[in-house]
Amino acid sequence: MKPIAPGTVIFHRFRGYGVITSVNLLTGWIAARFGSEKRTLDLNLSTDEVQHADGEPILFRHAPPDRMPHARLMALVRELHRAGYQRLYLYSWPKPSGLHWRWHLFCGRRSWMERARREGWYGSGADYNFNPILGWGDKPGASIPELARALAQFDPHGLAQALGRDEDHSAWFAKVCDALLPDYAFSLGWSEGPMPDCLPVIPVRKNVPEYSGPALPWPPGWQGMWRDTTLAAPAARLNKLILPSGAGDDD
Repeated sequence: MKPIAPGTVIFHRFRGYGVITSVNLLTGWIAARFGSEKRTLDLNLSTDEVQHADGEPILFRHAPPDRMPHARLMALVRELHRAGYQRLYLYSWPKPSGLHWRWHLFCGRRSWMERARREGWYGSGADYNFNPILGWGDKPGASIPELARALAQFDPHGLAQALGRDEDHSAWFAKVCDALLPDYAFSLGWSEGPMPDCLPVIPVRKNVPEYSGPALPWPPGWQGMWRDTTLAAPAARLNKLILPSGAGDDD
């Protein structure tokens, strides 16, 4: 599927050739200008049979899009674990609303407190809903192997540091992925109160029922880090310490 963006030339069976002026990938609506018309026309990519200039249909998924990228990131990490990059870790703490979330990939030494930060290996906010890419040169709707290749091409030196064995963590991660994907993601943070007994689980798209599967354990070595479990979620307390300036604010 070809990418679409403002400036893309399209064809509509009733209006002829036109140019896209704006795109909303969350809803599947675009605005386009046709001929000499001074006003734009709103079109729905799911129902209005819009085509590229060469006649290729522009199709938009009818299923609601993921409101956060964490499930895709989980599938990506599992794929790389299978390829031998077991020292790749995902620190994620999405909020149930889907509007405030963060994720952070890191590799090398499994240190949740002092994890290394590399440019492009973290994200936050709800911008993903309107521009669903991770910033590695990937495309919207890219498959998991395509995402892995995009990350390897974006930062081969960084990914090389993930090559190695961490069998207890990769086994835990595979178990969590089997239980949650494709509709749910885990969170390593909680709002307030004592640390939950089980790993918090959050749907990654709307109209998905609450998770009712088996209780999932925390990552290996996670619980031993937090002696005072009456404090707020560790991710919330580490935002300003770990993330770059400005990225710790709620988006």
